[in-house]
Amino acid sequence: MAVKKNVKKTKPKPKAAAKHAKAKKAVPAKAVKAKTGAAKSSETKTRQVSPSKTHVYDESKIKTLSSLEHIRLRTGMYIGRLGDGSNPNDGIYVLLKEIIDNGVDEFIMGNGKLIDVAVKDIDKTGKALVKVRDFGRGIPLGKLVECVSVINTGAKYNDDVFQFSVGLNGVGTKAVNALSIHFRVVAVRNGEFAEAIFERGKLKIDRKGKLKEKVKDGTLVEFTPDPEIFKDYIFNPEFIEKRMQNYSYLNAGLILSFNGKQYQSKRGLYDLLYEETGDGCLYPLGYYRSEHSPNGQQPGGMLELAFTHTNNYGEEYFSFVNGQYTSDGGTHLSAFKEGFLKGIQTYYKKDYRSEDVREGTIAAIAIKLKNPVFESQTKNKLGNSDIRAWVVQETRNAVEDWLHKNPEAGKKLEQKIIANESLRTELNAVKKEAREAAKKIALKIPKLKDCKFHLEDGADGELSTIFITEGDSAAGSIVSSRDVMTQAIFALRGKVENVYGKKRTSIYKNEELFNMMMALGIENDVSGLRYAKIVIATDADFDGFHIRNLLLTFFLSFFEELVSAGRIYILETPLFRVRTKKETRYCYSEKERDEAVAALGNQSEITRFKGLGEISPKEFGQFIGENIRLVPVSVNTLKAVPQVLNFYMGKNTPERREYIMKNLIEDAG
Repeated sequence: MAVKKNVKKTKPKPKAAAKHAKAKKAVPAKAVKAKTGAAKSSETKTRQVSPSKTHVYDESKIKTLSSLEHIRLRTGMYIGRLGDGSNPNDGIYVLLKEIIDNGVDEFIMGNGKLIDVAVKDIDKTGKALVKVRDFGRGIPLGKLVECVSVINTGAKYNDDVFQFSVGLNGVGTKAVNALSIHFRVVAVRNGEFAEAIFERGKLKIDRKGKLKEKVKDGTLVEFTPDPEIFKDYIFNPEFIEKRMQNYSYLNAGLILSFNGKQYQSKRGLYDLLYEETGDGCLYPLGYYRSEHSPNGQQPGGMLELAFTHTNNYGEEYFSFVNGQYTSDGGTHLSAFKEGFLKGIQTYYKKDYRSEDVREGTIAAIAIKLKNPVFESQTKNKLGNSDIRAWVVQETRNAVEDWLHKNPEAGKKLEQKIIANESLRTELNAVKKEAREAAKKIALKIPKLKDCKFHLEDGADGELSTIFITEGDSAAGSIVSSRDVMTQAIFALRGKVENVYGKKRTSIYKNEELFNMMMALGIENDVSGLRYAKIVIATDADFDGFHIRNLLLTFFLSFFEELVSAGRIYILETPLFRVRTKKETRYCYSEKERDEAVAALGNQSEITRFKGLGEISPKEFGQFIGENIRLVPVSVNTLKAVPQVLNFYMGKNTPERREYIMKNLIEDAG
C-alpha cells in the first residue's frame, strides 16, 4: 500500500507535546543539529522566594486589553489550535472559513450565488495572500470599520437580516483582522464603496467614494496571516478544496470558485453521500429535506438528511449546523441516530437493537438554527438540547415514510440488519473466548507499556499517544526516552496477519491483534479508545513498510472511524546521521543528508539508520518530543478504500508486481 498517496505530512503544533515531558533539545524542521561532548544540564534549580521579596500586587498591575489585543494574546480562545497548515483544523483554515461563512450567510438569505476564493503565495518566506469576494448585499459603508474591528458589532444579531448564521458571536472577521499582518476589506453598494486596510488589527487606511465603473454589490476581504503567530505556515489546497465541496453540498445552488476551479451541488447531501460511497451502497440513497420549524416556531429550522448502508464495518456520519462541519457531532447527531433507529423499528414492527441497525451505516445530517449553541469558538460540537425532540421526530417520520415508498430498499436493509444480528452473536461468542484466553496469559496486557493519562482524562488525555512498534528492539528505544505521563508503547512480535477480505471474527481469534485491540481499548467498539493518537512506528525498510501496510489494512477494514477521525499517524524518524567532532545533524531524506555533508564537510561520518532499534535511547528522545514528526493517515473518499486495499493487499499479484516493477524502474531512472 503506497502510504504516501493516502497521507499528508504534518508537524504538530508545539503545545501538542506532552506538557509533563522532560526538557529536550529543540529539533529544527529540516535537519536536527546537536552538539557532541559533555553537555551542561539545562535544568535550573528552584529558588525559594521569601515573602518579603514577592512581587507587589496592587491596582497598577491590573491591565485592560482592547478586544483585538486580547485576540492576539489569547489566540487559542478564538480559533482553537494554531498549527502550520498541515492539519485541516489549523488556525489559517479557521481564518479562511470565518470569511467564507459571511458570504454563505448572504447566500442563505437569498443574496449572491457566487463566492470567489483565491490563495496565492506572495513571497519566498511562505506568507500567502487570501482573497474572498462574495456578491451579497455588501457591508453597510458607514459601519465598515466597526464591523471588522469592534467585537460584538454586526448584523448577525438581527433576525430580519440574518436568520441562520454560524457567526452569531460577532468575533470571526475581527479575529481574522487581529491575526493578519495585512487585512483589507472593500464593500460595494449601489455604485459606492468603502475601503479599510489594517495591520495586525490597527487601522491604516479608511476611505469612501463612488465607483467610476459598474461593479456588482458585495464584499471583498483579503488578508495575510501574521507569521509571528502562524509560524512557517503553508496552505494545503486539498484541505481548502474539501471545504469548498462541503460548502456546495450544504448550499445547493451556491457556486464556489477556488483558484479558478468551481464547486456546485444541485442535490445537497445526496451528492455528498454519493461522492463518498459511489456504487458501494446496499440500497439507493435515502433523502429527506424539510424547510419548516415545528409548529412554525423555534427551536427548529431547516433539516436535511441522507442515509444508506454499505458492507463496511463501523459507522460513518457527516453532521453540519448552519453550514459548519461539526466533527465532534452533538445533540443533532445523537438525535438523528435515535430517530433513525425508531423509524426502522416502527416500519418493521420489530425491536431491532441499535448496533444491528447502525452497523455499516453512512449518513449525513444538516440543520439550520437561529440560535445554535456550540461548545467553543471553533464550533465542532453542537450543544442545543431543545432541538432533540424535533430532530428525533422528523428523522423517525422521514425514515419510515421513505421505506414505505421504497419497499425493495426496505428488503435489502432488513437483510443487512439480520446479517448484523448474526455477526454480533458470533462475535460475542468469539470475544468471550478471546477474553478468557487473554486472562490465562497475564493479568496485564502483554507487550504494553502504558502511560498515566488516557483519552478520557480531559486536557491531559488529549495529549496521550500510543506507539505501535515493530519488535522489542524498537520498543526499547522509545520506552527509555518516552514521556511516561502521556506516551505508551505496544510492541508487535513481527508481521501481523493480513486481514484483508476476512470476517471480523478472525481478528478476535488472532492473539496478537486481540491484545493490540485491548491495549487500544477498542476490543468492543471505538468508543472505548484510550489514546488521542495511534502512531505506527516501524523501520524504514521493506519489512517495516509491509508491517505498516498490514496495520493500515487492519484499521481501514475494521476501524475505519479511527482513520476518518484523524486518530492514526505514521512516525517519521531520521534516515541518516551526519556528524563531526563538533556537530551532529539528523537527516530525514537523502537530500537533507547531502546538504548536511556539504555544510559539515566531506570528512563527516555518515550513519544510515536501518531500524528504530539502531537509534540509541539517548538520541531517540528528541524524535518523539516537542518536534515529533507525524504523518496523519487520511482518505479522500470512503469509496476509494476497498479499491486501494484490494490492489495492495488482495490477490491481484500480477498487477501489483507490474506496478512495483514499473515504479522501481522509474525511480532508478
